[in-house]
Amino acid sequence: MVEWRARHDAAPSRPLVLALDQGGHASRACLVDDDGAIRAQATVPIRTRHGPHGEVEHDPEELVESLRSAAGQVLAQLPALSGGAAASLDVAAAGLATQRSTLVCFERGSGAALSAAISWQDRRNADWLAGFAPHAARVQSLTGLPLSPHYGVGKMRWCLDHLAAVRAARLRGQLQIAPLAAFLMQRLTGREALVDPANASRTLLWDSARRDWSPELLELFGIEPALLPACAHTCADFGLLRRDFGSLRADDAAGIGPGIPLRAITGDQSAVPFGFGAPDEQTVYANLGTGAFLQRPLRSRPVDARPLLSSVLAVGPQAAWYCLEGTVNGAGSAVQAFASRCAIPEALLWGQLEQLRGSPALPLYVNGIGGLGSPYWRPQQPSYFIGAGSVVERFAAVVESIVFLLAANLDCMCRLGAGPHRVLLSGGLSGSDWLCRRLASTLDVPVLRTTQEATVLGVAALAARGTSGTSSTSTTGAAGEQVAGSAPAATRALRRFEPSELPAAERAALADRRTRFDAQLARGD
Repeated sequence: MVEWRARHDAAPSRPLVLALDQGGHASRACLVDDDGAIRAQATVPIRTRHGPHGEVEHDPEELVESLRSAAGQVLAQLPALSGGAAASLDVAAAGLATQRSTLVCFERGSGAALSAAISWQDRRNADWLAGFAPHAARVQSLTGLPLSPHYGVGKMRWCLDHLAAVRAARLRGQLQIAPLAAFLMQRLTGREALVDPANASRTLLWDSARRDWSPELLELFGIEPALLPACAHTCADFGLLRRDFGSLRADDAAGIGPGIPLRAITGDQSAVPFGFGAPDEQTVYANLGTGAFLQRPLRSRPVDARPLLSSVLAVGPQAAWYCLEGTVNGAGSAVQAFASRCAIPEALLWGQLEQLRGSPALPLYVNGIGGLGSPYWRPQQPSYFIGAGSVVERFAAVVESIVFLLAANLDCMCRLGAGPHRVLLSGGLSGSDWLCRRLASTLDVPVLRTTQEATVLGVAALAARGTSGTSSTSTTGAAGEQVAGSAPAATRALRRFEPSELPAAERAALADRRTRFDAQLARGD
């Protein structure tokens, strides 16, 4: 068993934060120091199950165990990081970021899972949700979100209607239905589940003005309030990570022995703007993972963000950060699907793409992987190529489709307010210079590629702020000031891509393909 030190009586000489990131492909744990540098990290892959009717699931026990394993691996590196100096490094706090809109049903007392972890990508209950179309405007006015099967309420209803274990727990008064973050929080600490604002907001049941569950929406969708966990602030006392990180063994009581205080919980995308210091209202943050997300921070809640999302980044006792958000469902998932279909490793395809020279007549790819997100909102969209090309040219078309969908969202942001000064790019796909050059040209603003670990650094910054003696439960300071533990290392190695970096002929060809891409999607084929 790994032992660690967590100091609660005084500030450690070199505080570390344990940042936990549960993503669509893996669970990660990182130790982040007070300069925002990642000192140790571990990644544990997870499996994803796909069904014939839009089902996308994970094994919730595997998610718990993967986080436990990743955390154990990085904590085991503490002695080496300390260089033999026993008191030089301490783990002062932990933060947890998870996939938003992923949902789990579990037993209230024990935390035992009663359903799969139903992924944010899952669309199995789209037909049920479509029946609420007459209420769509009201739902969006309260939540900032459209009626989309990617959000949690449809998954909740499906579990209540189809899973015997869920119905039985409901009759016993022991059922809890919650975003993945709340399930993991209970399993990692042994405390009764709480839900943070960013993850609660993705259920279509959270009122973004009241910053709590909406009685009106609970009644509309037929969800009993008692089934949901209580809402907390983004930075709060979520309990101590117990020594076994989530085992259900009866002889391991929560919080016995040394423990790391869990001080922040948020969504994977909501953490991103905090990874660079204070969120900047003149910057759009684009994170390119399984899906791609653009966020423009705002100090006040947008009244009408359509066709984009009005999302919450962080909530404290006195204030909140909101954002305009655009979403591209088929980003890394579209790349993965193409590579799998061609039986070619992704790394090889990216390497060939970087060697693609000149301005070949690339095909177009209508990217409906996972359905179209904003600004189109089509849960069902066929994916297909227009035009011929080699394997690498068709791969280029897949990558350009992500660029064009991001551009459609940025155009909407500009129509809803002044254009941004820059785009800060992070996430796995951002490692491609080929993609970054075309994104800067298409968006016509500078694109600054930063660390791919923006989620980890963001949740670490929030957790570090949550341990301060001045604001242990408020995100106001974390959102409004330079956040210790995030900005320096995250912003030192920015690679800047200018819109003019592509040769003129390539820019013209790219613009022409984007025009034809937009026209094709506008036709709704």
